[in-house]
Amino acid sequence: MDATRERTWLDVTPRADGGMWRLPLLRARGATPGPRLAVLGAVHGDEYDGPEVIHRVCDQLDPRALRGELVMVPVSNVAAYEAITRLSPVDGANLARAFPGKADGTLTERIARVLSDQVIAGSDGLIDIHSGGVAYAIPTLAGYTASDAPLHQANRALAEAFGAPVLWAHPAPIPPGRSLSAADALGVPCMYTEAPGGGRVTDETLTCFVRGVFNVMRHLGMLEGAPEYAPPRRLIGDGNLDQIISAPCAGHFRSDVELLQPVTAGQRLGTIFNLIGEPLAEVRADRDGVVITLRALHRVNAGDGLVHLTQPQGETNS
Repeated sequence: MDATRERTWLDVTPRADGGMWRLPLLRARGATPGPRLAVLGAVHGDEYDGPEVIHRVCDQLDPRALRGELVMVPVSNVAAYEAITRLSPVDGANLARAFPGKADGTLTERIARVLSDQVIAGSDGLIDIHSGGVAYAIPTLAGYTASDAPLHQANRALAEAFGAPVLWAHPAPIPPGRSLSAADALGVPCMYTEAPGGGRVTDETLTCFVRGVFNVMRHLGMLEGAPEYAPPRRLIGDGNLDQIISAPCAGHFRSDVELLQPVTAGQRLGTIFNLIGEPLAEVRADRDGVVITLRALHRVNAGDGLVHLTQPQGETNS
């Protein structure tokens, strides 16, 4: 078998204009059989780390040195990517909550079904590349679902091999609808990333994530050599960023804390002001924790997420 690299498309469903909703697909096959690694990018349309990382990995990888197959979707949510939005402008759905999808469902559900069946299924590892998007700042990290089960121990090994500076463990069970829950049901070891976001990809994140994909390929035996990384800072929490300390009113939010800063219950995290600079509401920590997500946009509406807290983790098997 010859080593190959191709850039092609995955058909999802017909469009009303007679065209086709389809996803970009980059695939590299080595001359020698081996594991299969799947990588997803831009599951949320305002997160650009995935496309930037995946295109560079494809350009830098020599298929002749590869054992097995690397399958990457740089933009998983094309409609949202084109609209520069987190959610699909077609059906208003969150692709990161739609897995494993439905073959006869909405556009988002059909995308999830195609990704589940044609990309995740049959793989030996999954990396889902996320970031804070336009509205949030999150530290550069690798996250995974943790338990003593062999599959979840494989998740931890995958995330550790990736080599991000922060490792975020989420005790099982996995909430439904995620790419990770689809992978879990299929018996595929999986992990995801987060990064600062803000509508751009920093050089630091790009370097870390490109190296991370190559590290995982080395970990799986797809490339020669061992993963290269420093010991990470370890955190633990449910990872559900839908549950977040929210704005009680609209206004201009000014944060008093930074990412990865420890805080205590009752500590002021920031203040919301009106447009003439008068304070409207103080936002305080509802528990002790570490700041893992922080609102990046100052303008807020009532109910917008502001701060998510998690906990430090010691050296455990989780």
